[in-house]
Amino acid sequence: MTREETAIEAPEVRYVKNGDVHIAYQVVGDGPIDLVEVGGWVTHLDHSWEEPSFAQFHRRLASFTRLIRFDKRGTGLSDRVPETALPTLEQRMDDVRAVMDAVGSERAVLLGISEGGPMSILFATTYPERTLALILYAAYAWRGWSPEYPWGRTEAETEAFLKSTEEDWGGHADLRLRGPGRAADSNFQRWYSTHRRLSASPGAAVALARMNAQIDVRNIVPVIRVPTLVLHRKGDKVVNVGNGRYLAEHIPSARYVELPGDDHAMFLGEATAIPDEIEEFLTGTRHVVEPDRVLATVLFTDLVGSTQRVVQLGDRGWRDLLEAHHAVVRQYLARFRGREIDTAGDGFLAAFDGPARAASAARAIVEAVGRLGLEVRAGLHTGECEIIGEKLGGIAVHIGARVASLASPGEVLVSSTVKDLVAGSDLRFEDRGVHVLKGVPGEWRLYAVKG
Repeated sequence: MTREETAIEAPEVRYVKNGDVHIAYQVVGDGPIDLVEVGGWVTHLDHSWEEPSFAQFHRRLASFTRLIRFDKRGTGLSDRVPETALPTLEQRMDDVRAVMDAVGSERAVLLGISEGGPMSILFATTYPERTLALILYAAYAWRGWSPEYPWGRTEAETEAFLKSTEEDWGGHADLRLRGPGRAADSNFQRWYSTHRRLSASPGAAVALARMNAQIDVRNIVPVIRVPTLVLHRKGDKVVNVGNGRYLAEHIPSARYVELPGDDHAMFLGEATAIPDEIEEFLTGTRHVVEPDRVLATVLFTDLVGSTQRVVQLGDRGWRDLLEAHHAVVRQYLARFRGREIDTAGDGFLAAFDGPARAASAARAIVEAVGRLGLEVRAGLHTGECEIIGEKLGGIAVHIGARVASLASPGEVLVSSTVKDLVAGSDLRFEDRGVHVLKGVPGEWRLYAVKG
């Protein structure tokens, strides 16, 4: 399954004119509650939907709300403005009101994300009659640092960040802070790097970041009188969790939920908890999705020694070799009726409707990739999997991943379940002993598939 097959077509983009500036917006869903998403630093309404995890996350929000998204003036599909005339908080509030008026929304919930938090706070306190509730994710009251507010950036750190932003805007984004869980995923890195270039020019990105660093809403946080939910990931490396705790402590009667994980983008990592918390906050209940289930054999593959090969070949040579590897894997998945579920960096997750075909495909992949001068380890397990959209989940998938992690270079390792189900085939196995799989109950006997 390719990225193009999992991406969701972007909803229609519409425009509303506020003064002399056209503001681009989208409406997704038709739920009873209007939810206005006030995005972070820079956004692009159309391109964002090309990332499957983004699309899935926002479709979930739109399942119980009428989700209203917009690009701030100067960014994305909205009119570009001079870098010396980027929007103030007041102008951003006016743009939100213009979008709400255009879609006929009298009152809405504001979802302020990261840099969108301060504007959402100001809107909620200035226009409480139009604010049904306030939700703040990875947000802050001030981006700066002081002994009394030790969670922001010092002036030197801010200048270093602005300098690196301007210098690196045209290249590959470093995701080790914003999305460490996907930092090794070359497809996601390409999407994110393209997304930010489409969202703003380097000069506009720097000017926006500089302006955001100067905004301080600490004095108005205690004035918030609408129901408020504060969400923050404990390990967020972009906006320290201390910012979320500060907001929760100073907003009267705020509900605070601290989430595990270290990804800054809300649609990354264990993202299902966030819309669950939002739905419960807004409706009082959580929508429980009972996923379909299917028996499948999952295959995990992983390249061995990829870091060393990158050093040997250089970035261009490694990309060419990696593309050849991907082509080989997909060739044998097609031959043995496997379905590509996900590709993260240099590894594959695939599913088969028969364990014998899965084991044969794994052996063929290991051998064919070996002819490219690469080594692959592979792991297989058969079990009941949850079908979640286009993805697979459940304990069987975790077991497959753990089995693969124990395989030696050039080895296909399988669980005893796989071995028992292919009795009568011409596959041969060698006992690799009993193992404890991290995070999986019990002991598991594993076998290597022999050629």
